[in-house]
Amino acid sequence: MIQKTLYIVRHGQTEYNKLGIIQGRGVNTDLNEEGRKQACQFFEAYKTVQFDKIYISALKRTQQSIQPFIDLGIPYEKLSGLDELAWGIHEGQAPTTDNKAAFLQIMRDWLDGKLDSKFEGGESPLEVEVRQREAMEVIMSHPEEKTVLICMHGRALRLLLCILTNKPLSEMDTFPHQNLVLYKVTYNGEKFEIIDFNNAEHLKNSEEQK
Repeated sequence: MIQKTLYIVRHGQTEYNKLGIIQGRGVNTDLNEEGRKQACQFFEAYKTVQFDKIYISALKRTQQSIQPFIDLGIPYEKLSGLDELAWGIHEGQAPTTDNKAAFLQIMRDWLDGKLDSKFEGGESPLEVEVRQREAMEVIMSHPEEKTVLICMHGRALRLLLCILTNKPLSEMDTFPHQNLVLYKVTYNGEKFEIIDFNNAEHLKNSEEQK
């Protein structure tokens, strides 16, 4: 029987995060100074966990967020299925009245169960679900990997947690997050269970030092 513990984190802060600029799957940004500090905070808090494997998205901000663990020699694998949802024509845009209204409308669509709604050139939650399920098949196909670290992205993280806990994707916003927050999820051979919800304790020292 496969049993696993998944430590699932969102990447650290980028300058686009700080400025409210839309990233998504098509924008491959680096961590900024605060993001690098968050990565160090997370490493200090969890460096003694015996991770068997690390899975990251194809975007470099996820690898930069957990690079200290990779530097320990822990094997890692990039899965594009863990990439952020693609926001299409809005990627790289600073917030404006128009795109804020567009985002508000698409969030309402998703909340109403219209999960095939997407921006031009972007992805719908249903499309992201397909590639996330493929990524999870890879992750779950290795029973020898008992403790796994996964670094991914905000909207994608919310969708994945819905999939793992059998919630409708329309409930994605019930999973809050910030940069480098942790969700710890166990799998007992039958079902996934969130045992650590939106944990940001490791970031408190960082905030206190500001």
